[in-house]
Amino acid sequence: MIPNRLPNTATAEQVNQSLRAHGYVIVDELASPELMDRIAAEMAPYIEQTHYGKDTFIGHQTKRTGSLIARSPASRELVMHPVVLGTAERFLEHASAFQLHLTQIISVFPDSPAQMLHQDELAWDFFPFPDDYQVQCNLLWALSDYTEENGATRIVPDSQFVGRKQKYSEEQSIPAVMKRGSALFYTGKIYHGAGANRSDGIRQAINITYAVGWVRQEENQYLSCPREIAQTLPDDLLKVMGYQYGCFAIGYTRDFEDPLTALRDDVATVDMSVALVDAQRADNGGSFRHNLKSESA
Repeated sequence: MIPNRLPNTATAEQVNQSLRAHGYVIVDELASPELMDRIAAEMAPYIEQTHYGKDTFIGHQTKRTGSLIARSPASRELVMHPVVLGTAERFLEHASAFQLHLTQIISVFPDSPAQMLHQDELAWDFFPFPDDYQVQCNLLWALSDYTEENGATRIVPDSQFVGRKQKYSEEQSIPAVMKRGSALFYTGKIYHGAGANRSDGIRQAINITYAVGWVRQEENQYLSCPREIAQTLPDDLLKVMGYQYGCFAIGYTRDFEDPLTALRDDVATVDMSVALVDAQRADNGGSFRHNLKSESA
């Protein structure tokens, strides 16, 4: 089976439609080689210091290196890519807001066996989210070429519809083969996992995922990115990181103030009555989205 894919000229709406229909989609060469080079150079010292995983799921021959916002200024361009944000906004539009869920570079070393095929949304303590409620919009950016030999992520087509407690064999999955700079978009419900690395090189991906605003983030962005760095970042990035209302009454600080007041002393407080009106509008089909509004088509 040939993986579902789109060209890098695809719009956010086209990616969203494909993601809804198939549970995943590859967008070819969405990021430039130069941007991949910058991220690789910035993160190389941290990857070198990262320990291998301590269990078979994380991978005894796999390194997972996080805190990309703080450690790699270039990676912020991927986090804020307009097609990506536009897709996340559309795919998670049933929630009041969306937020950055995690950032990490996954380095799968030679001789690493295939990972168990799984759903990412199990991270929330195996909570049984409804089948029709999407919690995540996830991406794996190819930092190296993805080949079947070097352990390209494997996807089980149409498995986003089967619910929990399913078990799949590697033969039921397909490799998400793609060139460096390409992006694999996938939902939290589709079964997937790293393939076995049978090559003599390291397979690397930049894992950047987004989730609805009311759930806890897998990577704690407020601790992963030190305050002194966060204070230098633009508001739109900070909001995606979680410095925003996750929904009404979730995420405020002090006296029902906008979360940005924790970093910006000059930000005006949000009146509770105004927030209530916004929330009521959301109940009636209006908008209560505090996340960055994408201008992408």
